[in-house]
Amino acid sequence: MILAGLTLEELENLMSELGATRFRAKQIHNWIYAKSVSSIDEMTNLSKDFREQLKSIAAVTDTKIKVKQVSKDGTIKYLVEYPDGECVETVLMRFDNRANLTACVSSQVGCAVNCSFCATGKGGFRRNLNYKEIIEQVLTIQRDTGLKVTNIVFMGQGEPLLNLDNVLKALEIFNNDFQIGARRITISTSGIIPGINRLAEMDLQSTLAISLHAPGHDLRKQIMPIENKYPLNDLKKALLDYINKTGRRITIEYILIHGFNDTPQVAKELAYFLKDIKCNINLIPYNSVVENDFKKPANSDIMKFKYLLEHSGKKVTVRLERGADIDAACGQLRGRGK
Repeated sequence: MILAGLTLEELENLMSELGATRFRAKQIHNWIYAKSVSSIDEMTNLSKDFREQLKSIAAVTDTKIKVKQVSKDGTIKYLVEYPDGECVETVLMRFDNRANLTACVSSQVGCAVNCSFCATGKGGFRRNLNYKEIIEQVLTIQRDTGLKVTNIVFMGQGEPLLNLDNVLKALEIFNNDFQIGARRITISTSGIIPGINRLAEMDLQSTLAISLHAPGHDLRKQIMPIENKYPLNDLKKALLDYINKTGRRITIEYILIHGFNDTPQVAKELAYFLKDIKCNINLIPYNSVVENDFKKPANSDIMKFKYLLEHSGKKVTVRLERGADIDAACGQLRGRGK
């Protein structure tokens, strides 16, 4: 049995089976989620005899760090290996002027959506992660660094809304067991409409982010095959319904690719498309992926694009590039390390 991923109630049930008190469950829960230990032997306020009893039936984790890379900007990327040999990458992002420590987690091994600007889909889709494998990514970060993750973004490998049951269970554990507020958790999607509709009905406090990347059907389908299944007009209706039901502002993610979707005309079209959508816009200068010849726009073009969107009344930010030197930036995760 693996203890990481068990809720307090599940640990209490386990203690009952072992003939131990409920208080033992609280101690173990604290060791796993607050102190991020990797072994039962580290749970020093448990008696040695009880630790031996627990070790005979359980372990804290069966997940390993296969590769660890540290960027010059402090970003850390982990290639996490699960017992079946499958691997995903997860990233810890730190910003000098902020107290936040953000974990970018993966929800699938590979990805079936296969956006042309993203490295993850190049190897195809292999399988969903279960919720314990998702939270193990954050526990791995905390065990290795001794730091407490404060923010979670489901922006790693995979399409979260195509594995929504496990993502929602992981979110619940992040919220209740890690004590990470729902407003500090972001779920990103390429536009899976059934998943968006389900989230609208649930009225979660977490942030919904939409990988848009183009304001029109013909342009978007050139880089995002999902546009053929869930076209922009239908996606917009789903987003408006989500906003109306939840009252929450969404985030629009927009990768800027030189000469493709970064022109002033496209900026005006994007502003028009978003005019009645309650949103903030996060511009992401393209990060290099070897399988294509896309280029990052000049900084002047990025600022011009930003200005035109701001002129429409939207709040617009440009995402800080983190970890590009270790292929840990947006769109660069592959699940195979170096």
